Amino acid sequence: MSDERGTTTGSTAVDDDRATTRSNAAGKPAIDVEKKAEGPAKPKSGIQKLIAWVMALRLVRVFIRFSSSGGEIMASGMSFQAVFAVFAGIWVGFSIFGIVLASNQALMDAVVQQLSNSIPGLIGEDGAIDPDMLSQARILGWTGAIALVGLVLTAIGWLASTRDSIRRIFKLDPPTTNPVILKLKDFGLALGFGIAIVLSSAVSLLSNQGLTIVFNLVGIDSESPVALFVAWLVGVLVVFAFDSLVLGVAFRVLSGVKIPLRRLVVGAVIGGAALGVLKILGSLLLGGATSNPLLASFAVIIGIMIFLNLVCRVILVSATWIAVGMDDAGIDPRALSPEQMEVERQQRVADARDTLVSAERERLRNELTTTHGLARRRVRKKLERLEKLDRAEALKLSKKL
Repeated sequence: MSDERGTTTGSTAVDDDRATTRSNAAGKPAIDVEKKAEGPAKPKSGIQKLIAWVMALRLVRVFIRFSSSGGEIMASGMSFQAVFAVFAGIWVGFSIFGIVLASNQALMDAVVQQLSNSIPGLIGEDGAIDPDMLSQARILGWTGAIALVGLVLTAIGWLASTRDSIRRIFKLDPPTTNPVILKLKDFGLALGFGIAIVLSSAVSLLSNQGLTIVFNLVGIDSESPVALFVAWLVGVLVVFAFDSLVLGVAFRVLSGVKIPLRRLVVGAVIGGAALGVLKILGSLLLGGATSNPLLASFAVIIGIMIFLNLVCRVILVSATWIAVGMDDAGIDPRALSPEQMEVERQQRVADARDTLVSAERERLRNELTTTHGLARRRVRKKLERLEKLDRAEALKLSKKL
C-alpha cells in the first residue's frame, strides 16, 4: 500500500544518495548504499589551462629536463675544467702554430681578435693574457712541454666531462669504447678545434679585406658608420657559423649518437646564436665583475669563469633541446648509439642462428625416426652435439647482452 508521498510499506527509497531501505526475510530493515556515479570531469579553469599550456611548451620542458638531469652541477664542473684548458690550450696552440702566425702579422692579429671575441677579457691590454707574450710561446722549452702535458690532461678532462654530461642529457649509458681510443679521439677533437680557430680567423681576415675592396669600388669610406656596421655584422656571422659548426661536431662526436641531421642543425644553430649573444654581452659581464671592489684583484679571472660557466650551460641546454626534440619524434637515442646497434646486430645473428639450429634439430629428429643401428647412433650423436653447442652459444650471448 502506498501513501501520498509515493513511499511503499516496508520499503523506503531515497534518490539523492541512492540508499534504499527494505524489509528482509526476518522483517528487519536492511539498507543498501550504492556508490554515487562519478559525473563528467570538470573543465579546467583558466589558470589551470594556462599552467598546462606553459608546461607543454618545448622550451619549458627543455629546462625541466636540464634541471632534472643535473645540468647545473654538470655545467659548473665543466666550466671549472674549461678555465685551465683554455689557458693551456692557447699557450700550446701558439707554440705549435707560432711559426706560421709569426710570418703573417695580419693573420696573427686576426687569431688574437678571434680569441678575444670568443672569450671577453681573455686577451688584450686589460685582459688575462698579454698578446705580445703569445708571440714568444715555444713548445721546445720546458714551459712549452709542461703546458703541452697540461693541455693534454685538461683538454681531455674537459672533453670527457662534456661527453659524460651530454650523454647524461640524452639518457645514455657511459661509452664502452676502449679508453685509450677514447682519449686519442678527445685529443684529436681538441687539435681540430685549434685548427678551426685558425681557419675561422683566416676567413674573417679575408672577409674584411674583401669588404674593404667592395667599399672602395662603390665609393664608401671604410671608416664610415655604415662600413663599420657591415664589417661588424660580417664578423658576427663568421663567429656564429664557427660556433654552430663546432657545436654540431661536438654533439655528434661526444654523444656517440647518429643524431638526425635536421635536429642536429637546429640545436647547433640555437646554441651558436646563444653563444653569439653571450659574446656580444661579454663586456657587460666582465664589467659587472670589475665593479665589485672585493673582486678587483681577480676581476678578469672571475669574469672569465662566469663567462665559461654560461657557455657550458648553453652547450648543455642546446643538447637538451635536441634530446627533447628526439623524444617528441619518438626517436630513442639509445637505439642510435653504437653500443645498442652492436647489441641489435648480435641479437639478429642470434635469431638467425636459432632458426638454423631449429631447422637442423628438426631434420635430425626426423632422421632419427627412420634410421636404425649405427646410422641411428651417429644421428643421435650429431643431435647431442647440436644441443650442447646451442646451449653454449646461448650462454655466451646472454653474457654479452
